[in-house]
Amino acid sequence: MTQRMDYAAAAPAGVKALGQLYGHVLQAGLDPRLLDLIYLRVSQVNGCAYCIDMHTRDLLKRGVGIEMLALIPVWREAGALFTPTERAALAWAETVTRVADTAIPDVEYAAAAAAFDPTSLAELTIAIGLINTYNRLAVAFRATPQAVRRAVAAAA
Repeated sequence: MTQRMDYAAAAPAGVKALGQLYGHVLQAGLDPRLLDLIYLRVSQVNGCAYCIDMHTRDLLKRGVGIEMLALIPVWREAGALFTPTERAALAWAETVTRVADTAIPDVEYAAAAAAFDPTSLAELTIAIGLINTYNRLAVAFRATPQAVRRAVAAAA
């Protein structure tokens, strides 16, 4: 994979604004592990190799086991491996990410609203929107995953 463009260098003010939003999300009171779970799942849905690589590493650093990491794409079938709050966040992340297809049905909203208070649900939705934006940048401009950079360097 060859990077098409360094979007951070091309639009530093925009990337800085995204960074400020990321900082806001970190301060919003949501569980950082939960955020990393939804960041990884959204990145999987969007096919963003760069972000999948990054958020998998983040979850490993947080002590998430390989069993959970392997089953994130099929979390609905993973039973008690995911908490009810994690399942609600993953379902919400998927329906918001696929908004063009889902139109976010009332039943999906009701399930998320039952699991999160209004502030937490709004902040979670902001986080989902943010990772969708990062995914689109990384996919559009072919950001190279850390694992690929390491493999290329090792082969050289």
